[in-house]
Amino acid sequence: MSESVEHLILDLLAWIGPEPRAYAEVIEAWRTSCPRLPVWEEANDRGYVTRRRGGMVVVSAAGAAHLRRQQAQPA
Repeated sequence: MSESVEHLILDLLAWIGPEPRAYAEVIEAWRTSCPRLPVWEEANDRGYVTRRRGGMVVVSAAGAAHLRRQQAQPA
């Protein structure tokens, strides 16, 4: 996976944040048809985001842990 997609996945997880966001809002902001930048799709495939009933999206426990690990690493 390209480093740019990895950074964008971290941006997505931080953008969603600790509170659920509406699926439509997330897709509007993050879905792409570019095969080189599959941010939403890759985050889903890795299990970093979860869709809940009522059309809400949350960062999964795995996604939150991944974000914390990456934020803890020195730049």
